Amino acid sequence: MKLNVVTQPPSRIKADLAVAVLDPGVTLFTVDEPELRHVLQAAQRNFQEERQKREVFHSFPEQSPIRNLLIFSTTLSKNYNIWENVKIFAAKSLGYARGYYLGRIAFFLSSPDGAAFVGKATEGFLLGSYRFDKYKKNKTKDPELLVSIVVRPEDKTASDERLHRYSVVAQEANRGRDIVNEPGAVMYPEALARVAKRVASQNRLKCTVLDEKQLEKQGYGGLIAVGKGSVHPPRMIVLRYEPRRKSRHHLALVGKGITFDTGGISLKPPEGMFTMKGDMAGGAAVIYTMAAIGQLKPSLRVTGIVPTAENFPGNHAQRPGDIFIAKNGKSVMVDNTDAEGRLVLTDGLARAGEEGATHVVDIATLTGAVVRALGEAVAGVMGNDRHLVQAVIRSGENHGEVFWELPLVEEYKETLKTPYADLNNVGGKHAGAITAGLFLREFVPEGLSWAHLDIAGPYLLEKAWKYYGEGATGFGLKTMVDLCRRFEEYFPE
Repeated sequence: MKLNVVTQPPSRIKADLAVAVLDPGVTLFTVDEPELRHVLQAAQRNFQEERQKREVFHSFPEQSPIRNLLIFSTTLSKNYNIWENVKIFAAKSLGYARGYYLGRIAFFLSSPDGAAFVGKATEGFLLGSYRFDKYKKNKTKDPELLVSIVVRPEDKTASDERLHRYSVVAQEANRGRDIVNEPGAVMYPEALARVAKRVASQNRLKCTVLDEKQLEKQGYGGLIAVGKGSVHPPRMIVLRYEPRRKSRHHLALVGKGITFDTGGISLKPPEGMFTMKGDMAGGAAVIYTMAAIGQLKPSLRVTGIVPTAENFPGNHAQRPGDIFIAKNGKSVMVDNTDAEGRLVLTDGLARAGEEGATHVVDIATLTGAVVRALGEAVAGVMGNDRHLVQAVIRSGENHGEVFWELPLVEEYKETLKTPYADLNNVGGKHAGAITAGLFLREFVPEGLSWAHLDIAGPYLLEKAWKYYGEGATGFGLKTMVDLCRRFEEYFPE
């Protein structure tokens, strides 16, 4: 699919499918062609009078420059704001184009307000076009799509910039979705490290990878403990971006990289275990956030850290009751080997301190408890710096990724006590997302502002949602890129 910005008026557009979005409060386009205007006005009346219950698909005579017109109304999609609806409708129009084998799409944003939505349309088209079908013998054959986003001539320069920026982010999100969708037999720690090295070389980032011997020598006990049962040894991936000018802040992004999670000795139930190939979705989001940052070049210094391991019940696997010493010297009893993500994150947080970060955000598919609390559309966020937590929430809102702040309830720390070590790796039966956050807080280096993102709900879909198909969503990447781009705005001093 090719995307571009054009400035011709609708009367001069040639397209197999034109797409228009109607909204009661915002005019996204203007039309100068009488027949188009007539069809649009009739549709708008029907939507306003609630006589139209779904989008309108109208065909013109064969000789018409625009062969078909698809009209959406935000009044039919009240669960989402106009920004999300533009993305949803852009993705949905692809289904019409594929179904009717229409190759040329024109998306109307030709009003004074419309140009602000160019990036949203771009994101909707690119995320909505994603498929993971590399292992299918008979792949679906779609038409070659050329998508033209129609804007006013005076909006062309700003629209081209939005097209570029949102294309970078959406394309890197799709690449992140690819590696989350890969089978665990393909994407194991060494393979993930190779991906990171390739990303670094393509985007002018610096990359360091620590192998199992270096990890043990340097005292990264969480990775060693979790990875002992697998034939694929653990790795620590570090990606670094340096801006042209010295940055006042240094943000570390730490992504959980468990490439497959069987639960270890505390074995998971078999039903749905295949989805645990995606237990490295946080790590994938960090790697491809760094890829986007390498292209967009924000003014912030950013380091991406991915502690990656495979959690298997092998001959050398850690046992329930085993104790390891974390990098900061605290001892942890492993009560449940299926609570392994927080163990490798202790190493990632320690590394963030060693890299000299001032702020750290970790992202992980960490707990089923957060899914029970917030469902599959919302991620949890908590931390020791309310300002950083609110920055994450605002950046998520800018891109349709919803985070809900959970409290770090001090009295729940009691559930992490054990007579055998400084900490147990799991709390009691209740508030599992919060006790996991409290556990992680014990390993945040002193003086660092920290936020923890638990994306266990929206990282993987069983059925299509908004502009995503089944499978991985790349959730969190758009938020982290936005956070990096706006960091100096959020933290001006």
